[in-house]
Amino acid sequence: MSLIKTEKEINLMRASGKRLAQVMMELEKNVLPGKNTLSLDNLAEKLILSLGGKPAFKNYGDPVNPFPATICASLNEEIVHGIPSKEKMLREGDLLKIDIGMIYKGYYSDMARTFPVGKISSEAQKIMEVVRKSFFLGIKSLKEGAWLSDYSKAVQKYVEQKGFSVVRNLTGHGIGKELHEEPSVYNFYDQKNYRDMPLKKGMTLALEPMINQGTFETILGEDGWVFVTADRKLSAHWENTILITEKGVEILTETKK
Repeated sequence: MSLIKTEKEINLMRASGKRLAQVMMELEKNVLPGKNTLSLDNLAEKLILSLGGKPAFKNYGDPVNPFPATICASLNEEIVHGIPSKEKMLREGDLLKIDIGMIYKGYYSDMARTFPVGKISSEAQKIMEVVRKSFFLGIKSLKEGAWLSDYSKAVQKYVEQKGFSVVRNLTGHGIGKELHEEPSVYNFYDQKNYRDMPLKKGMTLALEPMINQGTFETILGEDGWVFVTADRKLSAHWENTILITEKGVEILTETKK
C-alpha cells in the first residue's frame, strides 16, 4: 500500500476529516456532569451515519474480542480504548478522552481530544493544555523533506520539560484506505530502535501524543482494550489526521482555528 496519496484520495480524506471534526464538536457540547459515556457513543454513531460515513472503530480488531463501540471514551487514568457504558458516568472534575474514527467513501479519518468535565483541577488543566500544545509543536517543522523523528523529538522534549511522561507502547500511524497503515509514529525518540524516514508530499498520518502525569508505564485492562496508567495518575490524549505538504502540514480533522 502506497504511503503517498493521490489528489483524489486526499480530497476524500479531507471530506472524511471535515465530517469527523463536525462530529467531535457536537460531542464536546455533551461532555457534561451526569452524562454517561454510552449516550455519547450513541450520539457519535448517529452523527457519523447522518453525514454519510461509517464508524471506524466499531467491531474493529480481533474477531474474538472486537471493539464494541463507535468511540473510545477514556476517563482520568485511562489512557486510550475505554469502552463506553451506561454505568460510566461523567463527574465534575473528570478528564474525558474521546477518540473517534470514521470511514467516508472508503477512506479513514481519526482524531482524539481531551475534554474537561465541568470544573477541573489545575493539574488536570495543565496536562490537558500540554498534550494539545505538544501536538502543535510536534508538527511545526514537518513538511516534505523533514524527518518523522522531528515530530517525535519535539513532542518528547516539550512534554518532559513540563514534567509529564510520554507513553511508550502506543503510537500514531499512517492512515488512508486502512485505519492503521505504515509507518508507526512514536511520540518519543529512541535512537537505537527508531525506524526513521523522510517525509514526502502526499503522506497522511494520524499523530497522537499520549502523555501521563506520572510514569509512562501502562497496564492493559481485563476487557483486553483499555490501557490505564500503571500508577493510576492522570493521562491526556490529542490526535489529528494530517497531510504532509511541500511547505508544512494540513490538518484534516481541524476543529478550532
